[in-house]
Amino acid sequence: MFRLRHAGFTTAAAFVLTAVVACGSGPAGGGLSPDSPLPTDIPAGTKIVIADQGERQQVALAASGNLDSLPFEYEFATFQGAPSILEAFRADAVDVAWAGEIMAVQSLVAGDDVRVITAVQTDNSLNFGVAPGADIDSLAALSGKRIGYAEGTSQQAFVLRALDKAGLDVDDVTLTPMALADFPDTLRSDQIDAAPMSEPVFSRYMQTPGATALPRDEIADLSDGISYLYSSAKALSDPATAAAIRAYVGAYIASVDWANDNRDAWIDEYFVKSQGLTVEDGRRILDANGPTTFPRLDENLVATQQHTVDVIDAAGELPRPVEAAEAFDLRFDEVVQAAVADAGAGHVRN
Repeated sequence: MFRLRHAGFTTAAAFVLTAVVACGSGPAGGGLSPDSPLPTDIPAGTKIVIADQGERQQVALAASGNLDSLPFEYEFATFQGAPSILEAFRADAVDVAWAGEIMAVQSLVAGDDVRVITAVQTDNSLNFGVAPGADIDSLAALSGKRIGYAEGTSQQAFVLRALDKAGLDVDDVTLTPMALADFPDTLRSDQIDAAPMSEPVFSRYMQTPGATALPRDEIADLSDGISYLYSSAKALSDPATAAAIRAYVGAYIASVDWANDNRDAWIDEYFVKSQGLTVEDGRRILDANGPTTFPRLDENLVATQQHTVDVIDAAGELPRPVEAAEAFDLRFDEVVQAAVADAGAGHVRN
């Protein structure tokens, strides 16, 4: 079932335990209601804590020149996977986070107060890595195989869509629950046969002798390529914190669009210097992803998210019905539209 796992949280536990008092340090009292206009005034001393994965946000902000101009104090905390980030939200240890679309489902199932405030979209950025020696060259060949399975992550939906496309169900394979960070080593040690992986983890894994992957034409339609910036109802109820998060959305969109327009610099700063990959790796990854766009927070996006919910439910992996619309704070649509216009970015894929 769709259980809330603690996979990967141990690496961030110390931060969560020490950061609670620092999170959302705007003034107490005068709480903002969920339907109130988002404030713009950021009092001096306001601080937000930003959950990052793979240093992607902080490198983009720094390389684009937006980090130093943030009009509030900030702290980055690095996590691996949505389950650990959701734990941090529950501990009131982070104010804003970047994670895959499944965290919205996970939050709804658990009855948490996490909200989608910005959407980003690329082409399908996931790949199916195959263990050395495993004879898997198509989705149909997954039948009878051991597949790495990280519940509560975008990779979970990717696996379920893969099985559905191949005409398989969960009983036709062995789903092996584990943390995302464990996928590469368990493939190398022949504990599983295949696992979905995001970049840059996938590129590092493919340096393993004998490692292969499913062809892109087999898996290209298995993901909408959507991920989100999230905040929490609690953080957004504080006027100072909400204003800072509003400003962060604008800076984040500007930074990601800078990466669209400055491929060589982004490859050097992120893929090479931050992630230890080669220039060629960076070019291949960006070619596969395509430019990043920023969908509007509207009924179309809600319907796309509901489809993801339905995929998980159809596989019997959802313990109770949930409505995707409840995960979105649509007040941020106006913020996203303004930021996209200012950056010269786009809302839709070509």
